[in-house]
Amino acid sequence: MGAQILDGKVMSAELRAEIAQRVAALKERGVTPGLAVILVGNDPASEIYVRNKGKGCEETGMYSRTINLPEQTSQAELESEIEKLNADPAIHGILVQLPMPKHLDEQAALAKILPEKDVDGFHLINAGHMMTGTEGVIACTPRGALYMIKSTGIDLNGKEAVVIGRSNIVGKPMAMLLLRENCTVTICHSRTKDLVEHTRRADILVAAVGKAGFVTADMVKPGAVVIDVGINRVDGKVCGDVDFEHVKEKASWITPVPGGVGKMTITMLLDNTVEAAERNLNRDR
Repeated sequence: MGAQILDGKVMSAELRAEIAQRVAALKERGVTPGLAVILVGNDPASEIYVRNKGKGCEETGMYSRTINLPEQTSQAELESEIEKLNADPAIHGILVQLPMPKHLDEQAALAKILPEKDVDGFHLINAGHMMTGTEGVIACTPRGALYMIKSTGIDLNGKEAVVIGRSNIVGKPMAMLLLRENCTVTICHSRTKDLVEHTRRADILVAAVGKAGFVTADMVKPGAVVIDVGINRVDGKVCGDVDFEHVKEKASWITPVPGGVGKMTITMLLDNTVEAAERNLNRDR
């Protein structure tokens, strides 16, 4: 029969319509949610991603500002730009596009962003909120992936969830979110022994390793929900970490690449920015 497709384009469009309504409500109260993106250098993939963020802001009625810095920008110059945005009341969300040039300290730069303006959810304070299950900004990609999982209507209580990948951006926060949904969570990585033994038990399988076609059909439990976070380029084409054509015949639900989690990531960034504006307005009341 084959898996049902979790269409990120459709879900994203629905959510952006709701976001646009919230933006309109904020504007009636004199506030336009503002997102600032700092891009250091001219990485082509990053430039495309930043343009898509700008389009998302325009589509939902938000204010967008992109700060392009040259490749040779110093740490002090980068952090000075962040400080300016921290102090700017028109900016509710700040994002430093990763990866940055190797001479820059990413963690030090991210730590300069005010936690309440950290709409990527990478600040250590927000990571701590994630770990403890308290209120804070949730990283966009895992948040989008969880939204897609929950859209299936499957009861997650007690389900076996396996996350392949342990990055601070996706793997670790994804595991924490699934744990908060009462899943039994296993994190697998490059040193995991008998990887297939773990993945075949997974009711929910999340692939975030950055290797094209890494997850094959023999690794998947029949009826599993398969979430592909990978974005790879092979022969000029974009593909995920999952062998989509074969795995879709075994899974119950699956995300495509492109058109899956990637679409949701930017939408969750927009949502986090609107939430930041709403919180700021409520604090000022």
